[in-house]
Amino acid sequence: MLNSSIFWQTTGLLVLSNLFMTFAWYGHLKHLADRPWWIAALLSWSIALFEYLLQVPANRIGHTSLSLPQLKILQEVITLSVFVPFAVIYMQQPLKLDYLWAALCLLGAVYFIFRA
Repeated sequence: MLNSSIFWQTTGLLVLSNLFMTFAWYGHLKHLADRPWWIAALLSWSIALFEYLLQVPANRIGHTSLSLPQLKILQEVITLSVFVPFAVIYMQQPLKLDYLWAALCLLGAVYFIFRA
């Protein structure tokens, strides 16, 4: 049985962890493109530490009520939900219809993994 309190706690922590991870993975492309790769790697690793400090507890909390496949699909949905605004707003990438198709595929995954 899915505990809604645990679900929302897990979701909130995963959203925050994804924000950190998205900046760790891609933010350096905007701000450190003229620097050596190892500087970007060190900065990214320091940002990623905060991602792990949120992601690990999120998965531990979530696993008390969600199965491992449910956690993974939830993570993927959150990843796309965080990445698209980051790409469009922060990285100034064009909004593409492909994001909608990807989201629809993930909704299908959510349906199949969470159905009773």
